[in-house]
Amino acid sequence: MKLTVIGGGLAGCEAANAAANLGVSVDLFEMKPVSFSPAHKTPDLAELICSNSLKAERIDSAAGLLKEEMRRMGSVMMQAAQTCRVEAGGALAVDRDLFSREVTRLIEQNPNITVHRERVDQIPDGMCVIAAGPLCDGKLAEAIQTLCGDGLSFFDAVAPIVSADSVDLSKAFFASRYGKGGDDYLNCPMNKEQYEAFLDALVHAETAPLHEFDQSPKVYEGCMPVEVLAKRGKDAIRFGPLKPVGLVNPNTGHRPWAAVQLRAENREKTLFNLVGFQTNLKFPEQKRVFSMIPGLEHAEFMRYGVMHRNTFIDSPRLLSPDLSLKSNSNIFFAGQISGVEGYTESAMCGILAGHNAAAKLLGKSPRILPNTTMSGALIRYITDPSVANFQPMGANFGILPGLDTEIRDKRLRYAAFSDRALKEDFT
Repeated sequence: MKLTVIGGGLAGCEAANAAANLGVSVDLFEMKPVSFSPAHKTPDLAELICSNSLKAERIDSAAGLLKEEMRRMGSVMMQAAQTCRVEAGGALAVDRDLFSREVTRLIEQNPNITVHRERVDQIPDGMCVIAAGPLCDGKLAEAIQTLCGDGLSFFDAVAPIVSADSVDLSKAFFASRYGKGGDDYLNCPMNKEQYEAFLDALVHAETAPLHEFDQSPKVYEGCMPVEVLAKRGKDAIRFGPLKPVGLVNPNTGHRPWAAVQLRAENREKTLFNLVGFQTNLKFPEQKRVFSMIPGLEHAEFMRYGVMHRNTFIDSPRLLSPDLSLKSNSNIFFAGQISGVEGYTESAMCGILAGHNAAAKLLGKSPRILPNTTMSGALIRYITDPSVANFQPMGANFGILPGLDTEIRDKRLRYAAFSDRALKEDFT
């Protein structure tokens, strides 16, 4: 019984480690140093491309809870991070070079893992975990596209997501244009003065620089960053994503001058995305400018908008809850290519994909964590067929189901989420 894992990044290493720890023999394929993507610089496994921070460590944060769940699942990433950590206040940060070398050492010394340093251009026969990463290209990307059909994206232009309970409903209202579709949208109305102030802030806001590997010769009109569209003229966004036609503000009885629409991101309606607000603004600028929208003054941003090169599949349509492909249950996907966003999220996804692939080889049941855990909720989100217009998602408390009792204090509420999650069995 043998498992093939494609990709030696965080997800691939975790998948290989999880499967090997169940006693399955693993062939782990990593193209470095035979070939490098524009983002990678060293031959080591699990290379950290951007930040060396693995985000907050405290348990009452989404990132901290996810890391604790991963520790309980035997994460090789968490083991290496503890060895290579550097001072970073309340965050878990690592010496990136030492970290990659330590993960490489731990993987290469595992007797059930054989590391192959070569490119993979085709999806192999047999049980396989594809953890090729967000910069997957060439023949392998073509093979994945053939496998997934139209469900593969190569460019990521994402709108921000806010938590539903942070929207001021004394200013925002539920309605669809012309009353079609019921109360499907949450609308944030603007008068002329508010719109003009928002427009001025938007067009002068600072954008994030694009990495060399993020460059794209063309941005499709449907993915046009809202700040770019705004620069086309004073009414460009008012005739576009902020068009107020068909809406009546119940607080005034009149049509607003402009209106930002928010659409439910999940079936529980705990998360809402800003429709048409794909953006490349820096994160602090998004917080500053988008908080000028009436009703979003105190919005809690669960995901900021980003614009970068990314390869990910349409997981809600393609993957089963165990992360296997619906059309071929011997193929599992893990990491950012599966639609999770972030270092730890990718690694967690690798643990579960590797475990479930190995479990299938051994005739055991898959590990499906409940959605009261951060890991389970994130996997449920990326495999939920009701999620429309899918874009990658990172860990946040907005994807968890509500508590039995309402807790108004956010810190205490998050602590209660974490307490509930950690009562589950992760072994």
